[in-house]
Amino acid sequence: MSLRAFHLVFVTLATLFCVFLALWAFWWPGVERGTAVKLFGACGVLGAVVLPVYGVCFYRKLKNLPR
Repeated sequence: MSLRAFHLVFVTLATLFCVFLALWAFWWPGVERGTAVKLFGACGVLGAVVLPVYGVCFYRKLKNLPR
């Protein structure tokens, strides 16, 4: 696996982790929603929004580079 492919896989997995973190923090039953959990959830939402944008920008830049 090339470094480029690994980077895209890593960004995808990190995005999925952020989605899970947000779901756990805000919708998982039985979780005590203190300030720290809400902060983790907000970071998860932020990561779930920003990481795909970064992945698309990286992929577009990747297409222009020689192999």
